[in-house]
Amino acid sequence: MPAPLLYESHCHTPLCKHAFGDPDEYAAVAVTRGFKGITFTCHCPLPGGFSADARMAPGQFDDYVRMIADTRKAFLGRLDVRLGLESDYYPGVEPWLEKLHARAPLSHVLGSIHYQVSDYRKLYYSGDIHRYQELYFDHLARSAESGLFDTLAHPDLIKNDTPAAWDFTRLRPHIERALDRIAATGVAMELNTSGLHKAVPEMNPSPAQLVLMRQRGIPVVIGSDAHVPQRVGDGYPTALHLLRTAGYTHVSYFLDRQRHTLTIRAALDSLANP
Repeated sequence: MPAPLLYESHCHTPLCKHAFGDPDEYAAVAVTRGFKGITFTCHCPLPGGFSADARMAPGQFDDYVRMIADTRKAFLGRLDVRLGLESDYYPGVEPWLEKLHARAPLSHVLGSIHYQVSDYRKLYYSGDIHRYQELYFDHLARSAESGLFDTLAHPDLIKNDTPAAWDFTRLRPHIERALDRIAATGVAMELNTSGLHKAVPEMNPSPAQLVLMRQRGIPVVIGSDAHVPQRVGDGYPTALHLLRTAGYTHVSYFLDRQRHTLTIRAALDSLANP
C-alpha cells in the first residue's frame, strides 16, 4: 500500500459534551484507515456562557491542549497528531477568538456558523427562514474576512434548518456574493462528510456549491466532523470523487496554519480501501 499522505482535519473530543471516545481511540482509527495524521478541532470555549452546553468551558482549554499532547506522544512515529480548534463566528466575538487562538500553537483553525445554537438564534433569527439563510452566508463571508480562520467548516449547514424551505436556486445570488468575498480572502472551505447523516442527506456543501467554489479557485479541505472514533475518515473517498466531479484536481489540508495540497489521485491511492 502507498505511504499515508492525507490528514483527517476535523474531529472532536468529549470536552464538547456531545462527542464520545478519547483522542487515542480516534487516532487509532486514523491509523487503520491510512491517514498520515489527524488534527483535533474540538469546539472552542466562548465568552459569557455562549452555547456553553455544546463546547468546552473556558477553564478547560488547557486541559484540551494537554489531552492532545498526550495522544501526540502516544502515537509518535505512527501518526502525526495535531492540535486544532473549531471556533464559532458571530459578529463581535473576534477579540475573544484572537486571544484564544494565540494561547497555543494551533495547526488548523476551522471557522463555523452554527445556526442551530440557541444563543445565536436569539440574536439573529427573526422568524423569516429565508432571511436567516441569507444572513448565514453573509456571516460565513464575514468569518473569512476576519482573518481568524484557515478553513470554513460545513459551509451550507443552514440547509438542514428547514429542509422544505431550502431552495438553492433562490439563494444562489446570495451564495455567489458570499463566495466572491471568501475567494478574495484566500481562506479555504471544507467538504464535510457528516452532512450525509443530516436532514438534507448530502455532504456540506452540496455538489452545486462545490462547482461555484471551484470556479472561484477556493481550496477545499475534507473533514469527517467525527464525534465518535468510528467516523474518523468516514466518506473521504466519496468526498474526493465529488471534488473531482466538481472540477477540482487537488485537495488541501493545514499544518501549522499553512495550507498543503495533494492531487486527488494521490490522496485516493493513499487511503486504505478507497
